[in-house]
Amino acid sequence: MDALAKKRRDDDDDEIMLFLLPALYLLGSTREPRQKIPRHTSRLSGKERLEEVLNGHVKDCCVAFRMEPNIFRAIATYLRDEHLLRDTRGIRVEEQFAFFMYMLSHNASYEDMQYQFKHSGETIHRHIKSIFNIIQNLTCKFVKPIVATETHWKISTDPRFFPYFKNCLGAIDGTHIPITISQDKQAPYRNRKGTLSQNIMLACDFDLNFTFISSGWEGSATDARVLRSALLHGFRVPEGKFFLVDGGYANTPSFIAPYRGVRYHLKEFGHGHQRPRNYKELFNHRHAVLRNHIERAIGVLKKRFPILKVGTLHPIKNQVKIPAAAVVFHNLIRMHNGDEGWLTNQPDNILPSSFIDVPEGDNTYNNDVPSFSSQIENGNSQRDAIALSMWADYTHNHS
Repeated sequence: MDALAKKRRDDDDDEIMLFLLPALYLLGSTREPRQKIPRHTSRLSGKERLEEVLNGHVKDCCVAFRMEPNIFRAIATYLRDEHLLRDTRGIRVEEQFAFFMYMLSHNASYEDMQYQFKHSGETIHRHIKSIFNIIQNLTCKFVKPIVATETHWKISTDPRFFPYFKNCLGAIDGTHIPITISQDKQAPYRNRKGTLSQNIMLACDFDLNFTFISSGWEGSATDARVLRSALLHGFRVPEGKFFLVDGGYANTPSFIAPYRGVRYHLKEFGHGHQRPRNYKELFNHRHAVLRNHIERAIGVLKKRFPILKVGTLHPIKNQVKIPAAAVVFHNLIRMHNGDEGWLTNQPDNILPSSFIDVPEGDNTYNNDVPSFSSQIENGNSQRDAIALSMWADYTHNHS
């Protein structure tokens, strides 16, 4: 009996479906066919939009690409003339360069760039990749170690610094850049603030040009370890020369650090504070004035390219190249006398709420690099000789 009842219910269901399916088909056929709506409907093509920016107000180009139009065109021309990039069917080098600089300047997604430049995601991705592929080449060309034949004029013409710092080539500091990486690889990149970052080493001269960059080290690595790695991979300090470093590094003959436990930061010597009381304080003050160049250079770099303050979704190999790209274009902009004053009051083009809290660098040397620790005694002797000579002249002139 149950089997018979089930069969009747199945037959009833079949009859209902035989009725419903044709009805649904007829209902669907009475609707208008769905139309495909084109996405890029702007009256301006990507090329025309770029020309509008380059030929418009200078500030428009600075906001979009972080440089003036004449500098933008000069760099694009260089990339073409050196055969680093080439014009393709429908997309000239200028547009390719615009894709990359807009991404670098705004942390723009491929969706953002499709809307901005009216090209497909695949096209934009291909050209972004081609520029990432030449960043190492550009770094070798435009981020060069100093070949010092003469003392820099900022030292040679200032009695506060000459002759004491006549062999100084520039300053070095470490800075952290946020990084995005899969959970199973995060542990070494977690810095002392608990966020994820890569520890970058930067060197600059007294013209605020970067002369070296080492990127990709995990956020847990100390500044001294990153410097040691750089020395093992091509960074050189000529015999008798030195760089200024902060307390996160060992004091050695090649890397002169300030005295510990002594006033150092410029604000400690500011208005209302007494003059240096001994040779250590005098040395620390003048050391801080000169080493401030690297802090200023890094400040300008991160203000111009705030992508360095946020996590990105690029592959890890490209996240390592982003700081190098920013340094390259910083140097090129300065080479072409680009203005930096406009950055002072310029609001960030990336929401500050998305900035990642990262360390600024190490405050003390942890004695974690034996090759540096073994040189501290010689470094201390060299620093004392400079500081005592400086103090003798200072007390003589102020007696």
